[in-house]
Formats: sequence, structure tokens, C-alpha cells
Amino acid sequence: MKLYLIAGEASGDLHGANLIKALRKQAPETDFRAWGGDLMSEAGADVVKHYRDLAFMGFIEVLLNLRTIFGNLRFCKNDIAQYKPDAVVLIDYPGFNLRIATWCREQGILVLYYISPQIWAWKEGRIKRIKRDVTNMFVILPFEKDFYANHGMDVDFVGHPLLDVIGSSAQAKKEKSTRPRIALLPGSRKQEIKTMLPVMLEVIQQRGDCDFVIAGAPGQTAEFYHEVTGRTDLPLVFGRTYALFGECDAALVTSGTATLEAALHGIPLAVCYKGSAVSYAIAKRIVNIRFISLVNLILDREAVTELIQRNMNPERLAHELEQILCDEQKRQSQFAAFAELREMLGGAGASERAAAGMLKTLRTVQRDRTVAR
Repeated sequence: MKLYLIAGEASGDLHGANLIKALRKQAPETDFRAWGGDLMSEAGADVVKHYRDLAFMGFIEVLLNLRTIFGNLRFCKNDIAQYKPDAVVLIDYPGFNLRIATWCREQGILVLYYISPQIWAWKEGRIKRIKRDVTNMFVILPFEKDFYANHGMDVDFVGHPLLDVIGSSAQAKKEKSTRPRIALLPGSRKQEIKTMLPVMLEVIQQRGDCDFVIAGAPGQTAEFYHEVTGRTDLPLVFGRTYALFGECDAALVTSGTATLEAALHGIPLAVCYKGSAVSYAIAKRIVNIRFISLVNLILDREAVTELIQRNMNPERLAHELEQILCDEQKRQSQFAAFAELREMLGGAGASERAAAGMLKTLRTVQRDRTVAR
């Protein structure tokens, strides 16, 4: 069996790698070709495009890179056609992957989608394309199954794959030190790191009593961070973000999968986001959600503070940091929310359940096609 996987971001690379491992365990003869990153490559996929060359953040940024995006689409279609897979497995990354899904349907190629696009937040009209082009959808957030059911589509809720990665020991808390240690997670894309990190670093001037360490993103280099900060003396670590959560007392985290990762590790956090004024103005008009962080979205309440756009400034960051470091009531409230979050996400085994569901779908479709002949 041959599968072609497409992931366009660091989180997709992580979940794609664990899916490949689960598929290899359940169907050892499977061959994998992919768009992804180092983790998917290490898991055994032949990675033909790295996600660091694919990610563009914001409406304006996408418009400025349309030529590259359309060139990637052409390359991807030709590569799939030459590979002739039994199915294409799409992992989130909707702007690109939904176009590939449409093309695959036209070519008669089976489409399996793992990790739903956030159409419950914006572009709900995409549900029509998904129902038409996707053979089966595997969702990881508990409310997504009901969302799709309300639109007449049955999907599989497999649980969140981060629980497989993080494990049950992540709730252990770091022993208090004389100087609080703060993890800074400014994002994974170059554009967002350039926007978020300088603001985060201004907090250092106001919190001389704390030690700060930057979690470097996969696919980025130390030289890039030195260029952004103008400094080479700041602690910077790569490849051990989860360990860092266990060593730190609090975290400032850019909105994205990292907010959920921090929460599942039980570290008090504040969520940060800042984009271009134009992109933010457009998003505010079309995004239909109360919160931007996955933690608050899943819990359906503001369990962690979100500092967005103008509120993402050094003064507010320093104030919120003081709260999550020193206000014991606020810290305990976050810990209780994180425990509730774990229960809602379905327990460990998401990758195995997704792999089993995909193999079942493949066998069913292949059997039906054989009967039809």
C-alpha cells in the first residue's frame, strides 16, 4: 500500500510522524511519500517538500506569495500523479490541502483528512467542499463531531494526538527556585517570530527577578533568532520544549498548538497574538469564535488570559506574568482547567485510532470498488 501525506506546519509534522508510526505498526508493508518535516522523515516517509518552505501567515502575506503557492500546488499534483498512491492523507493546512482534495477527487484518488480545518471558526462554507471531496474526516477536538453532524456529515473523533506525545507524567510541577524561570514561545513561523519575540523580550527589562529562556522552533536556526533579537546572550534551546515546560514556572505562548501543549504539561501561561493591522482587521470581521487559544476554545471559557493585538504589549505581558507567577488562586484555577482539558480530549491512543480508522476506510472502499467491477 502507498500513502501520500501532506502537512504544512510543525504541528502537522509532529502528528503526521506519529500517524506514520501507527500505520507502520498496523500495516507494515505501507510506503509513505510526504510533504512535512524532519519528524515525518525520521518516521520513514520520503519527504519531498519541507514545511518551512510552505508556511505564510496572514492575508497580506499569502497574497504576496501567490506565485510560490500556485507553483507548489502544480508540483504537488504532478508528484501525486507520478506516485499513484492508494490514498492521500491531508493533515490540517486547509488553504492548500482543500485544493488538493478537490483535484484528488477529480482524479478518483481516495482522500482521508486528519485534523479538521477550523471551519467552525471561519469559512464555514468550506463544509460543502469537504463533504464532496473528502472520503473520511478524522477530528481531534470533541466539539467537532457535533459540528459536522449538524451539517449532515459523519466524522470520526479519535482524540487529540498531543496526549500520545506528552504522556501522563506531564502534570508534575517544577520545584520552586529562588528565581522564577519563564519560557518564551514566540511561534514557529519566521513572520510570527519576528513580530512576537521582540515584544516578549521587552518584558525582561521589567522582570529582572526572572530568568527567561526562548524555545526555538523546529526548522529555524540560532542565527535567525540572533538576527531577530540583535543578541547572542539570551538562553535559546532547540528540540526540548517539553522538558523546558517541566523546568519553568510559567510561559508566554503565541497562539497555536503550543498553547495546548503548555496547558497539557500543566504550566501556567498567558496566550499572545499580534499580526499586521490589515490581517487582524480582516480576521476580526470574518472569524466567528470567542477565543483564539485552543485551551479556551475547548473549555468554552477564558481559562487562560489572551493578550491580542494592542493588548499584546510589554506592560500587559508583565502584569499577566506577575499574576500567573504570584497569584496562587489564579495558578490553581489554571491547574484545575488543565486537568479538565485532559479529560475532554479523549485520552491517549489518538494516532492508533486514526490509523485504524484510515485502514478500515481504505479496505471498505477497495472492497466496494472490487464488487462494483
